[in-house]
Amino acid sequence: MMTIAQQLKIKEFPFVIKDNRGNVVYHENSTGYWSKREYDNQGNEVYFENSNGYWDKQEYNGQRNLVYYENSTGYWSKREYDDQGNQVYFESSRGTIEDNRVS
Repeated sequence: MMTIAQQLKIKEFPFVIKDNRGNVVYHENSTGYWSKREYDNQGNEVYFENSNGYWDKQEYNGQRNLVYYENSTGYWSKREYDDQGNQVYFESSRGTIEDNRVS
């Protein structure tokens, strides 16, 4: 499979594509290594992928707090926040649970 730079016959590196907000959505170097990113409407990175097969994805709440993370290694974590934006709950696939929620 050809990379974007190879398809476009790009000769100068790094080859970078940015979105209309200035966020890097694609980056490729002269060795053919590439990475791509996606962002939500608030500018938070919600997806990353590279040519090595690694990926991760994130989800954020309306206050731009990270609430979910997952990657290609199988790791995941989730978080909850109080009304002031303080993290009150954390859980991960490694068995970690931190619960400071008020009942």
